[in-house]
Amino acid sequence: MSTPRAAAVAGVLFALLFGAALILIRTSLPEHPEIGTSWIEAGRGKIHVAALLLPFAGVTFLWFIGVVRDGFGSYEDKFFSSVFIGSGLLFLAMAFVASAVGVALTTGHPVTADAAAHAQVVAFGQVLMLTLTKTYAVRMAAVFMMSLATIWLKTGLMPRWLVMTTYAVVAAVLVAADVSMWIALAFPAWVLIVSLFVLSRRDSHQAQH
Repeated sequence: MSTPRAAAVAGVLFALLFGAALILIRTSLPEHPEIGTSWIEAGRGKIHVAALLLPFAGVTFLWFIGVVRDGFGSYEDKFFSSVFIGSGLLFLAMAFVASAVGVALTTGHPVTADAAAHAQVVAFGQVLMLTLTKTYAVRMAAVFMMSLATIWLKTGLMPRWLVMTTYAVVAAVLVAADVSMWIALAFPAWVLIVSLFVLSRRDSHQAQH
C-alpha cells in the first residue's frame, strides 16, 4: 500500500475507533465529582468497551504517524518532526492512562467494603481522568496538529486552506479544552478530514493519469 493511502486509511480507522471510545467514555463519565459513585455502575460497560477499542486506535494512530512522517521525505524538518512525534506519543500515552484509570475504578467498585473511602477514591479517579483528557491529552493533540500544519506550510505538501483550518482548530482546542470533554472530539474529526482529503486527492490524481 502506498504511503499516502496507508496514512489515509490509518487515519480513518483511528478517527472512527478513537471517536467511538471518546463518546463512550464521555457519556458515562460526569464532568463534576459531586455526582458521586452512581455513574460507576451505569457506565461500567461503556468504559470497558472503550478500553477495548483504544489499543486498536493506538495502533492505527502510530501507523498514521509513521506513514505521515515517511511522506515528508527530504522535506522533513527535524525540529518540527520531533515535536510532531513527541506530542503524538504523549497524547496517546495519556489517553491510555485515562482509560486504564476508568477500568480500574469500574472493576474495583463491587469489591469495596468502605463506601465513604470508595467515594473519595472515585472522586479522585474521576478528576484524574478528566485532567488527563482535557488538560493534557487534548492539548498535546493540539501541539501535534500545530506542528504538522507548520511542516505542511513550510513544505507546501498540503493546501493553505487546510493549514489555516488546522491552526484555527488548534486555537479553539487550546482555549476551550478545559470547558468540556466533548472538545476532544475535534482531534479525531480533524484526522478524519485530513485522511479523507488525502484519499480524494490521490484518487483524483490517479484518474488524471
